Amino acid sequence: MGFFDNIKKKIDDVKASIPTGNETKEISFADIPETLDAFKALPQADLKDPFAVAALAVVALNIYPVDKDTSIAMIDYLKGPDPLSALDKSFIKDRFSDSKEYVVRSYFKGATPDNDYAPAAPYTIVVASNPYSKIDDTNLQLWVTSYGADTPRPISLRQKPSTGEWFVRDFKGILAGVREPVSQNPWA
Repeated sequence: MGFFDNIKKKIDDVKASIPTGNETKEISFADIPETLDAFKALPQADLKDPFAVAALAVVALNIYPVDKDTSIAMIDYLKGPDPLSALDKSFIKDRFSDSKEYVVRSYFKGATPDNDYAPAAPYTIVVASNPYSKIDDTNLQLWVTSYGADTPRPISLRQKPSTGEWFVRDFKGILAGVREPVSQNPWA
């Protein structure tokens, strides 16, 4: 096999990793990492599986109420060569400014309005694709299940063909509102 055959095989392998239909994966974490090094040491942090990268974005955003700088560093890691802009950072800050940190907890399986979005270990996030998820050869939109919303929320990813790694392109859908926890809902 020649040099160009090897390149073609590598490109074909990368393209084969892009979901083309309905697929659902449950990504589980034994614990939530509290440092960037612990985050990068997770098996899912090799950035080879787009479903795992989507789940890691949820994990990184869950750190924000406790440690803003570490959360931003985690998200920057997931964004790869295109780090968060000042506008992105402002958007995140705005979403957490009114004590709605439960929004990002709503993505963990078992975290519902009835239990005030209190997830239990292992922390599992459900990510799905559909026939329209593949935008082109390097861009993908996946859907993350929220247990406080009626529909899954979108997250866009982009693949770096030279490495096969997936990076977060847009995560703002994950920060959309969900139903209030029962303890905060005066009508519950």
